Amino acid sequence: MSSSPTLRQKAYALLEHHNDHTPSSTWATILDITLVVLILLNALAVILESMDSIYRHHQDYFWAFEIFSLAIFLTEYVLRLWAVGERNDKQPWQARLKWATSFGALIDLLAILPVFLLGVSDVDLRFLRVFRLLRLFKLTRYFKSLRILLTVLEKERASFGAVVFILSLLIVMASSGIYLAEYESQPDTFNSIPHAMWWAVVTLTTVGYGDITPITPFGKFLGAIITILGVGLAALPAGILATGLTRELEAQKQASLYQLYDELMALPLEGLHDNNKITAIADTLGIDRKNLQETLTQALREKRLLLKEEALAKREEALNRQCFCPYCGGKMP
Repeated sequence: MSSSPTLRQKAYALLEHHNDHTPSSTWATILDITLVVLILLNALAVILESMDSIYRHHQDYFWAFEIFSLAIFLTEYVLRLWAVGERNDKQPWQARLKWATSFGALIDLLAILPVFLLGVSDVDLRFLRVFRLLRLFKLTRYFKSLRILLTVLEKERASFGAVVFILSLLIVMASSGIYLAEYESQPDTFNSIPHAMWWAVVTLTTVGYGDITPITPFGKFLGAIITILGVGLAALPAGILATGLTRELEAQKQASLYQLYDELMALPLEGLHDNNKITAIADTLGIDRKNLQETLTQALREKRLLLKEEALAKREEALNRQCFCPYCGGKMP
């Protein structure tokens, strides 16, 4: 007889598990929606607070909403830290330590730090307002698309690191070259290599504000070469990101299809004709109707083939049993 779940198990199911169709999953969905709305309202509050005409007349309301939000986010952080001890793969303290150092937990911590910083130090309020916008990163927990983007950035960090290294190298070389070319003609504008780096950055990124421009023939030639190099360099991160996103989406799609196939094969043959149940499984896994139909057809074919093989095996076993004497085991004539 199974015992009822503990309070920590209920909290863990509420905060971490919302993929199964259970009452806890329903409450978890409601909780997720509530937190998403609260995060968006916090971002809106930060934007409105930057408008003095609004903030001056409603300062008490903004402060009350900030305290309310802080209480909710602090409670969520403490509950997650406590409930994560239910993970089966580690000891409770190990699971909590691993979670506390994860990206999601660090974002949760940053969501509650601004008000504490205001209480212990004399920090510019405008800085804290912008700092509170980091709460938007909490949305990565609730939106699959943002989680996919973070996964791609994590997997492609080596490629992005190489691009950053190449970009840094080109910035140093371009700023040094333009300094040598323009220093005598524009000593106030290109008075050092660090000052020339601003021009190198906006030129390599093909932004070209036009506030600093070369005037010597060699400087213009160098600027043209750097601009052409910048066009190709600017395309590198976009290509890496696009390729990584395509690869990750395809991998997740294949994983979902394999999971759908396994779940369909676990159903009895008559269960494969229950359209409502099969559609619900596909919607949970995020599979479209075309892929669902192809996987369902494959599962039906495999299921019928397995049933035929099982029937043939049973028939052969029955025939073999009839050909031998049940008492002495000898072969019947």
